[in-house]
Amino acid sequence: MNHSRDRFWRVFFVVVLVTGNLLVLACHGSKPQGTTRYPFTGRVISVDQQAKTADIDGDLIQGYMEAMVMTYKVKPESTLGQLSPGDAIKGDLVVVDHDPRDETTPEEYWLENLQITGHASQPVATAPAGSFHMPAPGEVVPDFSFTNQDGKKITLSQYRGKTLFMTFIYTRCPFPEFCPRMSRNFAEIYKQLGSNASLSETHLLSISFDPEHDTPKVLRDYGFSVARTHDAALFSRWQFVAPKAADLAKIAEFFAVTIKREGGLITHNLSTAVIGPDGKIVKWYHGGDWQVSDLIKDAAAARVPKA
Repeated sequence: MNHSRDRFWRVFFVVVLVTGNLLVLACHGSKPQGTTRYPFTGRVISVDQQAKTADIDGDLIQGYMEAMVMTYKVKPESTLGQLSPGDAIKGDLVVVDHDPRDETTPEEYWLENLQITGHASQPVATAPAGSFHMPAPGEVVPDFSFTNQDGKKITLSQYRGKTLFMTFIYTRCPFPEFCPRMSRNFAEIYKQLGSNASLSETHLLSISFDPEHDTPKVLRDYGFSVARTHDAALFSRWQFVAPKAADLAKIAEFFAVTIKREGGLITHNLSTAVIGPDGKIVKWYHGGDWQVSDLIKDAAAARVPKA
């Protein structure tokens, strides 16, 4: 009898324990994803009606984010039609809450309840001089020159006959969803260069807009770090370069890169381009929402002979 009773209680406790764990898991799994709202002010740099986004020079959000230029989705989308470069705005920044330990989930955020609080007759100072140029498919890319991680001069014309992925970074960028994200994506593409037929004639180019700090040695160390290798063969397909300071403005203007120095930081937007073997723009991405698979598809399309 005692053995039967002991066995009963052991089974009972196991059932209770398993049931409790299942209830806890169910509760966690059904927990709705929340959002946090922050008061937001800033100035419009550009509006991309096709991508349904706007580049905005946002002010400091105390305790959350430094002042910086970022690409934002705007809700409702109809609000975009009311915005113009130079407009001062206020509203709410809505950030979807997620576990900060989960590095695989991209940050999700947007602007709501935007109001225009002022107008500017000229584009704000962070925008490139003159009209805001956006690279268009079929547009010939100028033969810009740079100094690479080995201290050697390279030009974009050297990539004729190949597909070129290029993006803009600076090595001291502290914001995970900006330069580090672009470099992580390029590192993922680099790993596929030898195995993916669509990438057989593809090269990568990471361009720093901080030439004073990002010397060849700094760029070389950065390249090894983001690619997680110390094999110099890395640079045969992925180069890290910086232009002369005097050339930076015209390069930034062509690729719609906005740059503003604030103390030790540089606030900026994101710009990534796919250049075909003929030296023309295949696709240009304004912001950081593109995926590795998008660029791989672009590379395949770039290799198709034009009729």
